[in-house]
Order: sequence, then C-alpha cells, then structure tokens
Amino acid sequence: MSYTSLAGRTAVITGAASGMGAATAVLLAAQGANVALLARRADRLDELAAKIEANGGRAIAVTADVTDADSVDAAVARVHDAFGPADLLVNSAGVMLPNPVDNGRVDEWQRMIDTNVTGALRMIRAFVPDLLAAAAEGRTADLVNISSIGAHVTFPNYAVYGATKAALTYLSESLRGELGPRDVRVTNIEPGLTDTELAGHIDNADLSGQLDGMFDAIGTLSSEEIADLIAYITSRPRHVNLRQVMVLPTRQA
Repeated sequence: MSYTSLAGRTAVITGAASGMGAATAVLLAAQGANVALLARRADRLDELAAKIEANGGRAIAVTADVTDADSVDAAVARVHDAFGPADLLVNSAGVMLPNPVDNGRVDEWQRMIDTNVTGALRMIRAFVPDLLAAAAEGRTADLVNISSIGAHVTFPNYAVYGATKAALTYLSESLRGELGPRDVRVTNIEPGLTDTELAGHIDNADLSGQLDGMFDAIGTLSSEEIADLIAYITSRPRHVNLRQVMVLPTRQA
C-alpha cells in the first residue's frame, strides 16, 4: 500500500532501536518521510539508519534517553539541524516489568513511570511546538502515542505497567481537547499481544513463561502490523483523526 501523503514529512520516533519503533521508522521512510530515530542504543540506531538510507530513505540516528530532560533537549537540536521542525511524533518507547505489587519493586515502578509516562511527556513538551506550527501553516501534524490494551484490561502482576498505560491513554484523550482545536491530531494506539522486545525485559521466570504460553495459545501481532496501522492513520486527510485504536490478535478476547 502507498501512503503518498507521508512524503516530505518529518517524523520523530522514540523506541526506534527495536520493535514497533524500528518497524514504524522503516515504513515511514519507505513512504518518503524523513525519520529521526531516537533510542539509547546507538549501535542499533546507526544500523537502522544505514539500512533506511541504503533503501533510498532519509534517516538520522539520535542517541537519546527519554528519561533524561537534557538528552531530550539535545535530541531536539539534532532533529532541527538535520530536518528542520517535525510534524509527526510517535511515542513508542516503553518498558514492561511485571511483578506482584507486594514484591515492592520500586526500581521497576520508577523505571516504568519515567519511561512510559514522564518520557512521553518530555517528548510532547519538546515537539508539540513544532506540531502546532506545522498545523498553523496548513500542514498535517500528528502526535501518536503507543499505549496498551493493559490500559483497560487488568492482568495479575501487571498493575503498575497497566497504570502507566492508562495514564498515557488518559493523557492522549485530554490532549485532543487542547491540540485538536488547533488542528493537531492526537492518536492513541492500544495493541494487544505483540511480538516485541518487551517480553525480554521481564526478570520473573514464572511471568515470562506465562506470557510465552499466551503467545503460543493466542498468537501475536507483529511490529510491522502496528507500523502499517500508524502509517495508515497518519496518512489520512488532515481533517480526519482516528483518535483511538485498539488492535488485538483475533484470538485475544
């Protein structure tokens, strides 16, 4: 499928070293967007940027940590130097660290909050001025947040992860009221089981095995399928906002 309206746009994608972020970067670049790849793993970003450019796309690798304000500010400068203002932001960076709450894993709670919620807010603070300026000029402007089905459906031992995603879903809904009247589209995507690196973050063998069993029984979406959805959403006419999309494997209830 061709998404011709993506040509010439400038997309900033967090979590671009792997999974949904990487797949989204590849697809948007293939459709003519300039893509800024943000993540902490410089080697992965360099490899992905080289792959995109070898296929005729335009990409820059920007080593950045969304949990660090100075790092995000430096990333803004890099993006602007390379491509100018952005008109598309995809908040894909996230961590999933399930454990029973009575384990008291404050370290995990803080990491999830800093990445999944505050990290997204830092990126929004950094690039929403670009989006508003693009919209004021009559161009298409998009903010896409990657939340989770966990924002609505509770899973034992995933309480804090689900709470961070519920916060992101609520934030997206609220931001539509602020940004929509100024022609910036806000889309919240809530995937179900998806084959990404998130499962590899789990340090609880019982929970990791449980997730593997769900993957085997239900099946998963691929990162490329989520990327295809993002490309579709952001290539609609600028007056059309697909505001909330819940996407699940067919067998996931």
